[in-house]
Amino acid sequence: MSEKHFVRSENVSTQQLDWGTIKWMSKPGVTDAERFSAGVVFLQPGKGHDLHTHPDSEEVLYIISGEGEQTVAGDTREVGQGDMIHIPADVEHGTQNTGWEPLKFLAIYSPPGPEEEVGALPECEILPPGELPVREE
Repeated sequence: MSEKHFVRSENVSTQQLDWGTIKWMSKPGVTDAERFSAGVVFLQPGKGHDLHTHPDSEEVLYIISGEGEQTVAGDTREVGQGDMIHIPADVEHGTQNTGWEPLKFLAIYSPPGPEEEVGALPECEILPPGELPVREE
């Protein structure tokens, strides 16, 4: 079976931003997935994303742990473990961690593409596989 079917986090690069980290566990360059990308996001306490859109991709967020606020199309709601959020293409959205511990969630884009846009941001540092991110305390 191909290594592309079973992906270990230590074998994937990390996108580090001032608000947290992302590991894209499935995307065209990792698993050869063509129709989606999927990554694990750690949003640090008190941090969040500015409102933004992904014009050509739908997004699904599944909250693994922590608590926060999710805004979709001007509607802001509290979110926590076990919640799922669907964000249609080209709809403004943003996530804020309102808790004291990291907000951890799975992010899925269909089709893939926005993960590469995040990686191209000037404030995004790409850490090679195996390198641990530096987290604020």
